[in-house]
Amino acid sequence: MPWTLTLLGVTTLLAWMMGTVLGALLTQPNAPRILRFILAPILTLSAIPFFLLGLLLIYLLGFQLRWFPLAGGYDQGLLPAWDPKIILNMVYHSILPALSIILASIGFWTLGMRGLMVSTHGEDYLLFAEAKGLRGRTIFLRYAIRNALLPQLTALALALGNIVSGAVLVEVIFQYPGVGSLLYQSIRASDFYMIQGVVFIIIVAIGLATLILDLIYPMLDPRITYARR
Repeated sequence: MPWTLTLLGVTTLLAWMMGTVLGALLTQPNAPRILRFILAPILTLSAIPFFLLGLLLIYLLGFQLRWFPLAGGYDQGLLPAWDPKIILNMVYHSILPALSIILASIGFWTLGMRGLMVSTHGEDYLLFAEAKGLRGRTIFLRYAIRNALLPQLTALALALGNIVSGAVLVEVIFQYPGVGSLLYQSIRASDFYMIQGVVFIIIVAIGLATLILDLIYPMLDPRITYARR
């Protein structure tokens, strides 16, 4: 279970970071042209549900090309342990599930960051920074991205809180051991106590993620403070 939660957390963070960087760069006039060609396929993939993209990856990369295993969290006969060979085997089995989640969600983060960056253009603080003669790179990093990241971080906190439930259908398709597959099996078996336990963990995880976000906010935006005035 901890390994599955780590995998889901890493995939969510990777998709968020790649989508945030890509969305921010797309608003720059001097951005590489290759990014504009990458945007269309990424947005197309983001419109495909996780489980359908997972089935496509299984068929192409697992069944046809035989690059990755079709299912499971590790080879049969192995037990999870802190052994380099077993860890590498678990990473090998997790590539397809992680790839399906990243490809299906990176477009969402890209569109969100691009819209936030566009909304910051023309703001008074950007015009003032340009009037001060600051370099374009400084304005881009310290003024535009820093202000656009706040709503993006809020969405990330909610996404990280929801990783406890996992991508249920993705875990079912890949037969990947995790909280999502546990929830699916509990629903099929009408194990209401297990269902309530998983839902309770999800609620606690979202609450903790929101609390951590509230503590980080003042570090990103000095205007936000919890001190009494």
